Amino acid sequence: MASVAQAQTAPTAVESASTPASSDVVAPAPAPAAKSVTASVKEKAAEAATATLSALLPRLAASDTLPLVDRSAMVAGDISKLLAAYDLSKEGVVAQEQQGGKVQAVLQRALALMGTPYRWGGTSPDSGFDCSGLVGYVFRTALGIELPRVSRDMAAKADAEMVGAREDLRQGDLVFFGLKGRVNHVGIYVGEGRFLHSPSRGKDVRVDTLLTGYWANRYLSARRVAM
Repeated sequence: MASVAQAQTAPTAVESASTPASSDVVAPAPAPAAKSVTASVKEKAAEAATATLSALLPRLAASDTLPLVDRSAMVAGDISKLLAAYDLSKEGVVAQEQQGGKVQAVLQRALALMGTPYRWGGTSPDSGFDCSGLVGYVFRTALGIELPRVSRDMAAKADAEMVGAREDLRQGDLVFFGLKGRVNHVGIYVGEGRFLHSPSRGKDVRVDTLLTGYWANRYLSARRVAM
């Protein structure tokens, strides 16, 4: 009797051993996909944030006396241009016309320092900045790029492309000022004819125009740092 029972149960054991594993066993697999989707959404949000910063920085940081109504109209126009730059066929990714991510990193870091007081010889937010200290800090902490310590050496930097005319300036370019051809001041171009800098004793890091007035008369040259 025992042998009969064994004969009846044996096929079941063999059948169980030879049955291939069901694909349902790998149920946890979708988890990485969900994580990937989340990461993709975060990347797109970061792109949108940096593009918005690039478009609005020259308006929001302006230190001139432009009436609020006019400035509001300009900001509205910038937002319209920004929305037009989205390529919906690519699921919301900012179109390629937007400035590179490295330039955005420079602008973000520079904007975060607005309001920091001027200090001769200063090279950090804690101590304050002089003009070249500010520019050097922004490029070093945003991109890991080391620039010469003083403005005249930055202006003579051989591996940085010389920008010929003001109309050719791009966001992130270094702009230099001085008298009689001698450089004594530097800032970072942010677009719309404006630049961010640490002006002088008693003033804070801010944005000014280089198209008219004091700085327009002292503008000398510009260089584009390789990023």
